[in-house]
Amino acid sequence: MSQIELLLPKMGESVAEATIIKWVKKEGDSLKADEPVIEIATDKVDSEVPSPEDGVLLKCLVKEGDVVQVGQPIAIIGMGAGAVAPTVPAPAANPAPAAPAAHVAAAAIASPVAVEILKTGDSGKFFSPLVRSIAKAEGVSVQELETIAGTGQGGRVNKSDLLQYISNRGAGQVKNAPVSAPPVAPVAEASAPKVKSNITIGPNDEIIEMDRMRKLIAEHMVNSKQTSPHVTSYVEVDVTNIVIWRDRVKKAFEAKEKTKITFTPIFIEALVKAIKDFPMINVSVDGDRIIKRSEINMGMAAALPSGNLIVPVIKNADSLNLAGIAKRVNDLADRARNNKLTPDEISGGTYTITNVGTFGNVMGTPIINQPQVAIMAVGAIRKKPAVIETPSGDLIGIRHMMFLSHSYDHRVVDGALGGQFVRRVADYLEAWDLNREI
Repeated sequence: MSQIELLLPKMGESVAEATIIKWVKKEGDSLKADEPVIEIATDKVDSEVPSPEDGVLLKCLVKEGDVVQVGQPIAIIGMGAGAVAPTVPAPAANPAPAAPAAHVAAAAIASPVAVEILKTGDSGKFFSPLVRSIAKAEGVSVQELETIAGTGQGGRVNKSDLLQYISNRGAGQVKNAPVSAPPVAPVAEASAPKVKSNITIGPNDEIIEMDRMRKLIAEHMVNSKQTSPHVTSYVEVDVTNIVIWRDRVKKAFEAKEKTKITFTPIFIEALVKAIKDFPMINVSVDGDRIIKRSEINMGMAAALPSGNLIVPVIKNADSLNLAGIAKRVNDLADRARNNKLTPDEISGGTYTITNVGTFGNVMGTPIINQPQVAIMAVGAIRKKPAVIETPSGDLIGIRHMMFLSHSYDHRVVDGALGGQFVRRVADYLEAWDLNREI
């Protein structure tokens, strides 16, 4: 019988770790190829890890609740005929004597109580998954991490900084952190957004614990506001031609393309054209460096039945025609609602669109989806009286109008670029051809 290690697979760009949610199979269970073995969750999506071969689950190497790095072994699978789970040896007849009390105390001191470390500390410092993993394993508290002078981009603490700190601490050059159990407050702060106040709770008030996804969203939003100085520009757009065109072609479009045509693909097409005109909107910031993206990967914020938010990504949106964008939008939105997205489908976005008009809102001030530098919110389409310019004079007419709200990172996107970009998107929408073929 041969054995293989089941590794935590790569789950998209920027995803370095995952939390073990549940073992679908137990030690000794038979496995079929592609059958789910374990459920995992990243800071982006929940998914399953399948068995690569037929066999038997011999040993689970991690526990539910553990945070595991990409590429780390999580199980041992036996393959071939006769594969069976290892038996657990019987306890020895004469167990070893208990360790002296002094040794027990020393062991307790050597293994401090682990406290979950968030990506961003109280001071706004960012801690990478690797740094947080090492800190947790070595019992380095978030308070200690905050004191380490980082040598990475923007003063970030990197692996070598942390290992040097641990080495100095072991040599007595750094004052050790207290070994007593941490107080209640830091533990609570580590599992919820860092917003604390003296709130009076009434006798009939209901306390609702945030679920895991809501905690991650809260952390992501706070991190974005701490990272990027947000500026928002607004433009009102006349989309009458688009509304008329869509009403006329939607049945024929669905019959031909086997998918519905909504307004979202039309907005995305206009955004892609504007990004080609203003490529410095399609960038990310790394310390003092600006990374100009070669691909246009359009994120589209989608509300889940739970009320939480997820952002699936249309990769290489500039390579798709309107029908191709529509198919991708509908497919991703449907699978988002049914929790069927893969990690790769919610990573790698370079720009994001969010439709606040779905909820009847006329405009919004969206928060940038890091590490992007801009995001567009589209408002509700409403009939309004508007001035219509004609060769024979101006008229007042009923038009379909909507607002575009463009939030951008003022570190790298100035008002001129941010304002010109949203105006260009509006120009493409207002120039829609009523005679466009499907």
